[in-house]
Amino acid sequence: MQPLPEIRLLPTRPALDARPLEKRVGLIILATDHTSEPDFRRMVASERIGVYVARIPYKNPTTPENLRRMQPELEAAAALILPDEPLDAICYSCTSASVVIGDAEIEAAIQAARPGVAVVTPPMAGVRGLKALGARPISILTPYTVETSRPMAAYFAERGFEIVSFTCLGFEDDREMARIPPAALVELAGKATDAEADALFVSCTALRSALAVAGMEQAIGRPVVTSNQATAWTCLRLCGDAAPRPEFGRLMTLPLSQS
Repeated sequence: MQPLPEIRLLPTRPALDARPLEKRVGLIILATDHTSEPDFRRMVASERIGVYVARIPYKNPTTPENLRRMQPELEAAAALILPDEPLDAICYSCTSASVVIGDAEIEAAIQAARPGVAVVTPPMAGVRGLKALGARPISILTPYTVETSRPMAAYFAERGFEIVSFTCLGFEDDREMARIPPAALVELAGKATDAEADALFVSCTALRSALAVAGMEQAIGRPVVTSNQATAWTCLRLCGDAAPRPEFGRLMTLPLSQS
C-alpha cells in the first residue's frame, strides 16, 4: 500500500447558487406506482424544474376503502420532500384516492407539513383542464371497477359537468392498469367518447395515457384530458413554464385556467 497523500483544505469555498434548480415540484406517489414518476420526468422535469418524489404505502385492490387508508400518510410524505426548503407545488398523484378523500382534506394534510404550498390533485387538475378547453358535456374513461368509478362520476357532476357517457374497464390492481398499452387506450378512447361530448377525461395516474393523448385526440376529433397530463400542465404553469407541448395534447398549449 502506497502512502496516503496529504489532504489539502482550500481556504475559500465557491459561491453558491440560490438553488440547484430554479423551481421545485414535489410528487407524492403510491408505493405501487409505475407511471407517475416517468411521466413527470418526461413532461415536467427540466434544467429549470426539479421533480422530487416520495412514495407512500398502498396495497391493492383499488377500492374506496383502500384508497382512504392513504390519507394519514400524506403529511409525513410531504415533510420528507426536501425538508425545510420551499417547494413551488406538491402533487398527490392518485386520481381515485383524491376523489374519495377529498381535495380539501388532501390540501390540509399536505399543508400541515408544508404551509402555503400549492397542492395539486389529478381530479382538481382535470377540472381546470376541461374548463380551460371550454368543455361542458364530457365523456369519462377509467380503468377502475364500477364501485370505484361511482365517486369519480359524482365528483365531476358536482363541479358542473354533464357526463354524457362513463366507461370503466373493471381493473382492481393499479400495477395491471399500468400494463395497458398506450395503443389500446387510443382504441378505447373511440369506444368511450360520446358524440355529444366536448372532451374525454381519462382518469388514473397508473395509465400510460399521457403517451397516448395525441393519438386519442386524433382518433376522436376532440380534446383529451388525462390525469398525469393535467397535473403536469398545472405544475408547469405554477412554475411559470408556459411553453406549449402539443405532443402531449391540446391542453398542454393553454395557459392555466383560474376558475
